[in-house]
Amino acid sequence: MSDLVLSSLDEGVLTLTFNRPDRLNAWVDAMGRRYFDLLEEAERDPEVRAIVVTGAGKGFCAGADFQTLSALQDGSYGEVPDKRPNTHPTTIRKPIIAAVNGACAGLGMVHALVCDLVFTSAEAKWTTAFARRGLIAEYGLAWILPRLVGQARAMDLLLSGRTFTGAEAGEMGLVNRVVPGERLAAEAAAYARELAANSSPASMAVIKRQVWGDWQRSLDDSASEAVRLMLESFSRPDFAEGVASFLERRPPAFPPVI
Repeated sequence: MSDLVLSSLDEGVLTLTFNRPDRLNAWVDAMGRRYFDLLEEAERDPEVRAIVVTGAGKGFCAGADFQTLSALQDGSYGEVPDKRPNTHPTTIRKPIIAAVNGACAGLGMVHALVCDLVFTSAEAKWTTAFARRGLIAEYGLAWILPRLVGQARAMDLLLSGRTFTGAEAGEMGLVNRVVPGERLAAEAAAYARELAANSSPASMAVIKRQVWGDWQRSLDDSASEAVRLMLESFSRPDFAEGVASFLERRPPAFPPVI
């Protein structure tokens, strides 16, 4: 199972690679379980400051494996599903960047969009796919998509299940950055290294919790909670180091998240 998701750490950046290239990295429970385990290990590892998620070969993740879907349909599926939801990456305190290198469909699209930032190759093929398989907007996608691209575009993508390119994903604001495929891995890694070198791990953890959680708050509640969190941040060593490194014109040396 360890081969289903490859892992490598360099300069504070952990790269996780879905590794079923012969199936365009189609999702199976064993791959998902391994992915979530590695994310949780990364959260506990003080050496990891940022995470990049990508796919081996020509796909990011082509959605749920059709063998799994067939087994679910005929009742022969016997594997116990992971209790952690597909939105689990949003609970990991460290920033996660999806580097969508190819086919990104259905459940694969969900897993790209529950990352904190999304880089895509211009040529990558995206699709929600669900309506064309007789399914619904699964795993929170009906909640996420309208918040990223607005209701009209979300309806288009979900109802039609049409295929669109990474370039169009950039035009509609679905992703953070669109780059040529040959530069995708390098640009995602460079951005992650920038976070690892210059951003406070504690600050990033709190900001991530604010952004994912505050969508469900009113503006007044969000502002009030931000005041509380800001006062907490004054007592952290990160604040002192952030100010000192700025005044001394040197790179910061922030402590890891504990």
